[in-house]
Amino acid sequence: MSWVFLRDLLSGVNKYSTGIGRIWIAVVFMFRLLVYVAAAENIWKHEHGEFECNIKQPGCENVCFDHFFPVSHIRLWALQLIMVSTPSLLVVFHVAYRENREKHHNQKLYKNPGKIDGGLLCTYLISLILKTGLEIVFLVLFYKLYNGFTIPRLVKCDIKPCPNTVDCYISKPTEKMIFLYFLVATSCLCIVLNLSELSYLIFKYSIKCYLKRHVKKQQGSKSNRCGSELIRYNRAAAAGRLHNSSSSLPLNMQDEHEQHSPLT
Repeated sequence: MSWVFLRDLLSGVNKYSTGIGRIWIAVVFMFRLLVYVAAAENIWKHEHGEFECNIKQPGCENVCFDHFFPVSHIRLWALQLIMVSTPSLLVVFHVAYRENREKHHNQKLYKNPGKIDGGLLCTYLISLILKTGLEIVFLVLFYKLYNGFTIPRLVKCDIKPCPNTVDCYISKPTEKMIFLYFLVATSCLCIVLNLSELSYLIFKYSIKCYLKRHVKKQQGSKSNRCGSELIRYNRAAAAGRLHNSSSSLPLNMQDEHEQHSPLT
């Protein structure tokens, strides 16, 4: 199987990721994809042919193998890698939409099309939630399909066409179990990284929104204070002009003004 497309996808997402997101990409690429291609794929390569039962009844081995391994570990692992990497396409598509929108309008609509804010922030958060959910779903699926995260050396099968209970032996069980534990550990690590990045982004932009509201509130209170001071100043200036105009009248007119003034 060629994994070039997944490598290119992870490389493209790396440009728009946060620091924690880049760590997640490194874990997926180094500890999951490369381990799968270099080692794990060869271990499970001949698992069906190396599955042996102590009976030569035609069809018995095939039926028992299908019962205990309805889906191969390695194929389910490959499907998990593809599925948990796919939500990152949402971010790539959103950035491409922003860039095409700027080309269509022939003007700069965003400071940086790849900056995580606005609608792109929502897309990024959705991709993190999807990746975390898919990781958990596949871990549960592994556990349910194989009755835990262990690979037994011997399984007993009594399914037809087997004439009675037969013993079936799994090849390289210890080596397979080590890689299965490694798979579970890297999946749990990716879940922790996704949840950490999700919490970091929510906390970061919550603080940012709070500070913006606080600054706007302070600016509004300052403008109200300045407005009230301006009103008081205008009233004081008006009162001063009235007093000056009355003092500039002749004495007899000042007496008449004082008699008709409502203040006296």
